[in-house]
Amino acid sequence: MTAMSGQVWVSLISLGGVVLGGMLSYLVQHRTQLSAERAEQRRQQNSLSEARRAERLALLERFIEVAAEAERSAFSRPSDFDDSHPWHIETQDAMNRLWVAERLIRVQFPLPVHDAARAYFLDLNRTVWEGLPDGESVRDYLEDNRLAFLDAARAVMG
Repeated sequence: MTAMSGQVWVSLISLGGVVLGGMLSYLVQHRTQLSAERAEQRRQQNSLSEARRAERLALLERFIEVAAEAERSAFSRPSDFDDSHPWHIETQDAMNRLWVAERLIRVQFPLPVHDAARAYFLDLNRTVWEGLPDGESVRDYLEDNRLAFLDAARAVMG
């Protein structure tokens, strides 16, 4: 009976070792899987952040490019024009594209950036279509809101 009892104890200890080893193996695998999932989530988050940053940068470039085109139109504004004048047709197209870019700024950026873009757009729109009083410079008139927009965009992109 003692031999049998010793065999039972050896079997129980062996079974306990297998159970303990299995539990440790499960815990290690579980922790490894969680760690891999977290790393994948971080990678996806970084990838999404980079994609959004690239979209924002492209939108800023588009807005600045069309705003520069609109500013050139403001500089070359004829004293008299009508709806069929080539300047009006080209300028209308540029202002429409600027309006769309300004709306997209609202979608992609925080409100302070949009507010600065909107103020710049409104000043530029007024300058293009209504002109400025004699002696006033287009560049000087637009400078404050242009810089405010660029500073707000830089703060967000930084």
